[in-house]
Amino acid sequence: MKGAFRSLSGFNYRVWVAGALVSNVGTWMQRIAQDWLVLTQLTHHNATAVGVIMSLQFGPQLLFLPVTGFVADHFDRRKLLFATQAAMGVLALGLGVLTIEGWVRLWQVYGFALLLGGVTAFDSPARQTFVADLVGEADLSNAVALNSTSFNVARMIGPAIAGVLIAWVGSGGVFLINAVSFVAVLGSLVLMRAGELHPQNRVSKTPGSLIEGFRYVRRRPDLLAILVMLFWISTFGLNFPIFISTMSVTTFHDGASLYGVLTTMMATGSVTGALLAANQVRPSMRFLLAGATIFGIGCALAALMPNHWLFGLTLVFIGASAQTFTTSANSMVQLSTESGMRGRVMAIFMAIVFGTTPLGSPFVGWVADTFSPRWALGVAAASGFAAVFVGIRYLVRYRHLRIRFGVGHVRFTLDADPFAVASKPGRNVIVQEIV
Repeated sequence: MKGAFRSLSGFNYRVWVAGALVSNVGTWMQRIAQDWLVLTQLTHHNATAVGVIMSLQFGPQLLFLPVTGFVADHFDRRKLLFATQAAMGVLALGLGVLTIEGWVRLWQVYGFALLLGGVTAFDSPARQTFVADLVGEADLSNAVALNSTSFNVARMIGPAIAGVLIAWVGSGGVFLINAVSFVAVLGSLVLMRAGELHPQNRVSKTPGSLIEGFRYVRRRPDLLAILVMLFWISTFGLNFPIFISTMSVTTFHDGASLYGVLTTMMATGSVTGALLAANQVRPSMRFLLAGATIFGIGCALAALMPNHWLFGLTLVFIGASAQTFTTSANSMVQLSTESGMRGRVMAIFMAIVFGTTPLGSPFVGWVADTFSPRWALGVAAASGFAAVFVGIRYLVRYRHLRIRFGVGHVRFTLDADPFAVASKPGRNVIVQEIV
């Protein structure tokens, strides 16, 4: 199988993607229902409370960072994922029962968000690096992008279904449906053919190995630049539950159906961005810069949109650019990291993607409450431009980016990646066009 879907030629990867898609649809349904429960039933349109939920849910990614990367590198990832996915299903079941019975309170949602964050902290790096066990190195970049496509197809379908189900069965019913959806991913792990897996080399448990991931990144300016760019956008830009819910309720004065539709529109763009990344044999820094630039411009335009249809249109471009950026960053980090360090480096990656939310979401929620959701989108736009600055600085300092003006065109040139050729001494540095 060629092109954007070549990884699906393997049985194990097909089974994994199918099970993960069903589970991800349920997860996105729960996210919409949970935000709506907090925003409209447990508080009076309080965006700060939604921000706190996000902080508690993603905070453990930072808190447990050294341990989660260590576990992903040293333990059987298939068994670890079975445990974490089962635990997530139990938590969804518990929150669903509390909500249906009318016992749910805001502090309880806070507690479930914190527990889910703890489980997710161990699940994320294992799930990201498990892709290499399924397809091997040759198709890793494509498989990572297809994972993102599956995730965003779920993000496109889930919110739309949730918008209907919240009115029909309530938020509690949606939580229970999500609990059942975890059966699909657990079943996929059981059905996999162990003989067709590509297990990565496990590293020995030596003193200091927990912090070796940080040392490794520090020695790699290319990885460091990608992670800093990711930090800016993840901390202040990827707060879409706050942006979309508050724009739906306080700016456009509508309900859960609009929230679901707008989230689906953004997910449509995200699927497009993931497929664009899947077509790349090996992603490059220019993809990151393009994604960050369009993200910043898109958020700035979204803040100015006068009605929800134009706002939704800008969300398509924001979703595409954000997914192009994050998927390319994921692939670049995995492909350029030694297999024995991949779990720990990806733990840092996932901690930034999700764990920096506690730093940014309360602030973004406060901006939305104090000024307006439009100003909160302005914060997101600034994060995109900050990421662009970091990427350009790396290219200028380490790859000697040069701009040459010709008749009717502008040409950008840079030196070959010094870190990619470091293991091959004697090879000359070349100059290649990037535009």
